[in-house]
Amino acid sequence: MKTIGIVLFDGMEELDAVGPYEVFAYAAGMWDDLFRVCTIAERDAPIRCAKGLTIVPSHRFATAPELDVILVPGGRGTKIEVENPVLIEFVARQAAGCEWVSSVCTGARILLAAGPAVGKRITTHWRAVPELREQGKAAEVLDDVRFVRDGNIVTSAGVSAGIDMALWLVGQMTDPSFARAVQKGIEYFPAPPYTAAV
Repeated sequence: MKTIGIVLFDGMEELDAVGPYEVFAYAAGMWDDLFRVCTIAERDAPIRCAKGLTIVPSHRFATAPELDVILVPGGRGTKIEVENPVLIEFVARQAAGCEWVSSVCTGARILLAAGPAVGKRITTHWRAVPELREQGKAAEVLDDVRFVRDGNIVTSAGVSAGIDMALWLVGQMTDPSFARAVQKGIEYFPAPPYTAAV
């Protein structure tokens, strides 16, 4: 059984965490002993997300299990958390032993600060692309892509792109046909009503 940990912090974007959680947890429900999905934060206090949703983490950093997959969401809270040595050390330590290290949206800021994404090809929310390019820590910061894989580092663009990335990760850890069954199960077939350029 693979243990998947989603890192939580105040000001994170709700769907960055909850979208991938839905994918991994649905997959776990379809196949016994496949995944254990948990949420992890510095403290066991409720986390207030960017738009007001409150989530109670299942583990603190100090009591978290060893992870096979770590996922770091984005959101405005990442601007604060890149300066949080406790969170950065936790991500760096866990990432060192993970099969997959992933981020959604501006969670890429955390992966750069913690080290795993340094020198890698990554992506992030389109608004943060210039900022991360200017930092110069990543080999390349791509835009207009849903997710990017470089070795065992997988980063996705903003918010809903984390669902695409999570489905791809399920396919890598099982097989594409099983990931397609998960996709069907959660009825993830995007058909946006407004597709004109802004």
